[in-house]
Amino acid sequence: MNAPVKALETWRRLPAAQQPTWPDPAAVRAVTAELAAYPPLVFAGECDELRSRLAAVARGKAFLLQGGDCAETFNAVTADQVKAKLKTLLQMAAIFTYALAVPVIKVGRIAGQYSKPRSKPVETRHGVELPAYRGDAVNGLEFTSQARTPDPERLKQMYRASAATLNLIRAFTTGGFADLRRVHEWNQDFVAQSPVGKRYARLTQGADDALGFLAACAADPAEFRSVDFFASHEALLLDYEAALTRVDARTGLPYDTSGHLLWIGERTRQLDGAHVEFAAGVRNPIAVKLGPASTTDEALALIDKLDPGREPGRLSFITRMGCDKVRDLLPTLVEKVTSSGAQVAWICDPMHGNTFNAASGHKTRRFGDILDEVKGFLEVHDALGTHPGGLHIELTGDNVTECVGGGDEIFTADLHRRYKSACDPRLNCYQSLDLAFEVAKLYRDRAAPAKLHKSALPAAV
Repeated sequence: MNAPVKALETWRRLPAAQQPTWPDPAAVRAVTAELAAYPPLVFAGECDELRSRLAAVARGKAFLLQGGDCAETFNAVTADQVKAKLKTLLQMAAIFTYALAVPVIKVGRIAGQYSKPRSKPVETRHGVELPAYRGDAVNGLEFTSQARTPDPERLKQMYRASAATLNLIRAFTTGGFADLRRVHEWNQDFVAQSPVGKRYARLTQGADDALGFLAACAADPAEFRSVDFFASHEALLLDYEAALTRVDARTGLPYDTSGHLLWIGERTRQLDGAHVEFAAGVRNPIAVKLGPASTTDEALALIDKLDPGREPGRLSFITRMGCDKVRDLLPTLVEKVTSSGAQVAWICDPMHGNTFNAASGHKTRRFGDILDEVKGFLEVHDALGTHPGGLHIELTGDNVTECVGGGDEIFTADLHRRYKSACDPRLNCYQSLDLAFEVAKLYRDRAAPAKLHKSALPAAV
């Protein structure tokens, strides 16, 4: 490990929340030393490109769509499952592109989202206490002593699964699967088959007009055939993240090459903690989750620590307030951060503040609550004259029954039918598209969209 990366080891002297209790620290050191010699999963130049696009979000000139699994699992790294997730995100992005008439940056919660923070370190069933499931990168979901014992060899499985997923994504996004005309046909089929499809007819007609305009502008048909797609995950397991940190030969600066965009969660954003210290030392775009307990002083201190140069695109705040609190708590936060001169991208996570337990014991979320938090997010930014920069959604391309509501309504009695999540409930493919259309209508109704221009084409498609 060379000297610039060693300088990032300062996080090891600080308290690190939500780390596994590894039974054999020597085994962890051996695994991370091996990982440190592996090739990067993403490249510094790609991280720089995403940072420049997020700068457009911070300036109000673009929109971020970030979505994917709550917790990826190793057995879900199949071509069909990755393709279904990517297809859903591409469809949602196309809807936002047409409705907002601005570039849409597409970022997956993918190829690295294999670890999860937990509210309790242990889980008890029928009087038996075992370590909590912390994601496939740490231990297994099965409630047995063997499965729940943290195993550092899983960190290498995480790397391999992430590499396989990124390879699939790169193949799909450059090989014609993401052709804009094809994505538009998928959306037309969804509208035709949706029980509430008539609500979306006007938007799909607008998409026809926009598609024709883009086709007329495109000098090269290849502009329709590929998209830029970025990978993100919560930078939770610091031993893994540090092992994947590399110094860029172009600039001499360190990048965490485990993913393009890294975020710090609500449980690990302590200003004097290891996660913030680590993130401050790498050049990736960084996001921080801010929940209802967040204060303006904390937000401003996070900016000072993570974005001291006030560089647009470096820092995003992902707010997760809950539909019943967003209108009361978000305004002061946005107002104070904006008046400080910082240019952060404001992203809405309408999922995590709206979770509840159904009578069946399943964790779930109401589609109506999710949509209402987005409405509140928009209302706050409209009142302040700031830019509501995007959405952060937990979703899957599969037809699961984990969240209730939506156009093709799922009821609480249906939750047990196809509840597949390893952790928190996700919107299924139909609910995700319902949400995209509903949110697109909200954005479009705020003001007349800007006229499409060829200069927006590469990032928009």
